[in-house]
Formats: sequence, structure tokens, C-alpha cells
Amino acid sequence: MRRQIRSSRDEPARRGAVPARAARAARLALAAAILAPSLAAAPAGAVIGGTEAPDSDLARGSVMVLSSRGGVCTGIVVGRDAVLTAAHCAAGRAEHRVHFRDEAGEPVLLAVAAAAVHPGYDAGAIAGRRRSVDLALVRTAAPLPARFAAALLSERPLPAGTGLVLGGYGVARPGDHRSTGTFRTAALPVVEPHGPSRILVWLKAPGAAPAACEGDSGGPIASGAGIVAVTTWVGGGAAACGGFTQGVLLAPQRAWIDRTLAGWGVSPRWE
Repeated sequence: MRRQIRSSRDEPARRGAVPARAARAARLALAAAILAPSLAAAPAGAVIGGTEAPDSDLARGSVMVLSSRGGVCTGIVVGRDAVLTAAHCAAGRAEHRVHFRDEAGEPVLLAVAAAAVHPGYDAGAIAGRRRSVDLALVRTAAPLPARFAAALLSERPLPAGTGLVLGGYGVARPGDHRSTGTFRTAALPVVEPHGPSRILVWLKAPGAAPAACEGDSGGPIASGAGIVAVTTWVGGGAAACGGFTQGVLLAPQRAWIDRTLAGWGVSPRWE
């Protein structure tokens, strides 16, 4: 089974008596409110089979990206007001917000002032078995707090067997959306199920876990201190989460990343 891990609560918007914009705002606020207690209450667990790491360097460079359809993704801070994530987390007609907790533990929702989806993104790529560059950049309407550090991006080569670290805010237990919201990491080796790729990296640990799960889309895949890829889908396992984790490599997309961020007055950090 191969699936995008867009979110942990992705549902079509429903019509009702409430105006559409107000309804979308209410869903975003509700998603943040639901996530707030889970940040403190979720037991140690995954990414799937990983460990909680809310104070890690990866966590200090990561936020959540919420959709007005109820979707939850992870995002990578690349500037004071810029976040890198998966394209399927920021594309479409839904409204999006960047979410985190303030110093008092209260949920914060930052409006998105601009979004840039990679021109190579194809929303139907998985079903059609086509190439897709599942990356997007979003610019927040207000700066992120100073405690968020811009991630260090990396162009390191990744031969099979290289050990990487996956991070994200996704669910710890498949099917339990209240386990979403705590940043978790897992160590995974690079594998080549289809041979080396100039666009993608695949990760898989022996057995079914650890792996990414719903809500981890857009999260960092790191080699040492540098982010080398963005998580996009999980598949190949018997369950909804497990098997292979796939990410989009950043090195081949550096020109697009740098050009887009330069237009916003942001200079990303590359090692």
C-alpha cells in the first residue's frame, strides 16, 4: 500500500449555515485546540516506533502546518517567516496556518501570506505512477518566535545504507489522531527499492517500524545536522503506516528553493 501522508485528519470541507471563511477558521482553531492537550499527554512512541524529541535540534526547526479541511502536516523552518513542507500539505483551495505552542503552552496559529508549490508537483502522481516533486514553501504573515532556528539544509550524497533521522509531529499510533502533536524522531537507513534516484530517497528499517505516519508529511529527514529531504509518503506495509518512508531530496531542488526564498527576502542556510 502506498499513500501520501498528507495529514492526520484530512476530510472534505462540508457546507453548512456558517459562512465558508468562518467555518474554515473554526476548523483550524479546533484542530489547534485538539492538538494542544496531546502535546503534553501523548505517551512515548513513534513517528512509528521512534522516540519523543521535543527539545531536539530538529524540533527547534520544525512547526506544524494545518489545513482548513482538518489536515495536519509537519513543516521545516527555513527563515524567520518561511517554512518548507510537502506540496500536498499546502496546495489546493483550503486555507492553511502554521501552528506551534507559545512559551505558556497555548496554541498559536499564524496566517499564511504566500505559498509557492514546486512547478514539478503532480497531485495525481501516485495514482498515475508519474514523477512528482512534492515540495512547497509557505510564508507566514508574522515572524516566527526567535526560539525557532532556521534549519541547515544539506546536499550530502546518500548511498544505500546511510543512516538518516526522520522527524515529525504525526500520529504515534495509527488510527489514534490524539497521538498527533508531539515531535518524534526515528533512525532509518537509506534503501534503494527501485535503484538510486535523483529526486527521491527511500528509508526502511528491518521489519514494519519505525516509519513515518499520518501528519509527518513535510517533516525533516536529516543526515547529521543537515536536512537532506522532506517526508512525503509511506507505503509497502500491511498497515496504514509502515514499510517504506519516502522523501524528496533537497539538493536537486536547491535552485528553486533559493530562488523562491530570495523573492521573499530570505536566505536559507546550506552546509
